[in-house]
Amino acid sequence: MKIRFAEEKDISSIIELCKAHAHYERNFFKEENKKEQLAKHLLDPDSHIKCLVAESDTEITGYATFFKPFSTWDAGYYMYVDCLFLKENARGNGTGKQIMELIKSHSQEEGCSIIQWQTPDFNTRAIKFYTALGAERKNKKRFFWKV
Repeated sequence: MKIRFAEEKDISSIIELCKAHAHYERNFFKEENKKEQLAKHLLDPDSHIKCLVAESDTEITGYATFFKPFSTWDAGYYMYVDCLFLKENARGNGTGKQIMELIKSHSQEEGCSIIQWQTPDFNTRAIKFYTALGAERKNKKRFFWKV
């Protein structure tokens, strides 16, 4: 499995993975305008959003997006992993760990001392994976307020 930053040729595969990710997390996914918007944000070299893809010989089997926000409590920046999703055939073989290690390395280069992310409480497999990485969790609820 090869992990690399996303390229223009990957956008359609990333959209399909986003759709599968939303379904996995019991959510709805709207495809309209995604190709243009994702290309704009993920491929612009000046964008603060980064996207890694996991690539086998024949397909893109996973993706992760992350970016660097500011924490007032810590008075510094941290890396936030917005999405990490692997197809079933890419799970359990070290691909997720490889992706997280690349995000960790990138975070260190960016001067971040912590990485944050979230996963649904029913995703016990992911929780087990993150715990095995040595990550700690906080009990919080995420809210969404449409504007």
